[in-house]
Amino acid sequence: MDQTKKVLCRVLMASLLVAAYFGKTCYIHRSYQEDIAKRVLRFHVLANSDSEEDQALKLKVRDAVGSYMAPKMKEASDVEDCERIVEENMQKITAAAEEVIREEGYDYTVTAQLGDAKFPVKTYGAYTFPAGTYEALNLVIGAGEGHNWWCVMYPNMCFSGEEYEVVDREAKEALEQALTPEEYASLMENKNYEVSFKYLTFLNKDR
Repeated sequence: MDQTKKVLCRVLMASLLVAAYFGKTCYIHRSYQEDIAKRVLRFHVLANSDSEEDQALKLKVRDAVGSYMAPKMKEASDVEDCERIVEENMQKITAAAEEVIREEGYDYTVTAQLGDAKFPVKTYGAYTFPAGTYEALNLVIGAGEGHNWWCVMYPNMCFSGEEYEVVDREAKEALEQALTPEEYASLMENKNYEVSFKYLTFLNKDR
């Protein structure tokens, strides 16, 4: 009975330590996410549906908007400046998307606006952005019921020539300038936390 009590106590202590560890970790990274979200602008494209045709159309719309906005993003000095540039070009962004949709033979409506959106964990090169709510340029094609495409519009991790989701030197430098050292470092940490019981040596059976 004493041995059983010892095992139960050890399990309870381990559970409390694990809960405390994850609680602290989640709090820290939720705090980082909220602060990072204030300094970046994301880009969010929602396809009409998950059909192969609608998903292909989503990427063509992305390409058109990317070709139009990429040079303009170079003018942004901070996230507020980026928001201003997007707002000033909103009609042309919508027009670029609509042109592609018509050329592809569809009559879907398209809406573009700045607003909050929920994003999952997303990795760009060495940087992993935590899941959470971010402000984004939200582009909705038709019913907007298909899988999304998303990236970071400021600093520009969306468009680099004909490539997408590429973190070039300029993007790295802009990101480092936009964030605090702690926030910047948090993006390069591994978010797939694992609990290793080798550090909880008291769980080992008495020898």
